[in-house]
Amino acid sequence: TRADLFGADLSKANLSGARLFEVNLSKADLTNANLTKANLAMTDLSGLDMYKVNLNGADLSGANLTDANLSAADLSGANLTDANLSGAILFEANLSKANLSGAILLGANLSKADLSKADLSTTDLSGARLSKPNLRKADLTKANLSRMDLSGLDLRKINLNGADLTGANLSSADFTGANLRKVNLNGA
Repeated sequence: TRADLFGADLSKANLSGARLFEVNLSKADLTNANLTKANLAMTDLSGLDMYKVNLNGADLSGANLTDANLSAADLSGANLTDANLSGAILFEANLSKANLSGAILLGANLSKADLSKADLSTTDLSGARLSKPNLRKADLTKANLSRMDLSGLDLRKINLNGADLTGANLSSADFTGANLRKVNLNGA
């Protein structure tokens, strides 16, 4: 049977390396918790307040993080493959070297997020807010960036091979040295 931590107060808890695979954490408070290298694969974390949570190197593959508050969270090196982050708040979150391949980030707020060297290949970023993110050396191969406002962004040396930029606002964006092979720019 699955463990049930529904509504638990886990704020500031040290859960480093914990195995929380498929655990019910609905309505739990994880503010400032340490979940370094924890296994949270396939876990429902939707709507949780995880402000400043440490998820460095954690496994969040297939996790449901819809509408979660991950502001200022440390997700560096985390595995977020196929995770659902729709509507999540990732303001000033550290996602450097994180694996977000196949993740869904519809309408997510990634303002001032550090996405340097992150794997964002095949992610769906439609409607996501990207205001002043650090995308240095990020991999956006085959990512869906359609109808996004990318104006003024520093996209130098970004891999956008096969990305969908249909209808995106690209005014004043810097693509110097970016890989734009097979990019769909219809209506951009």
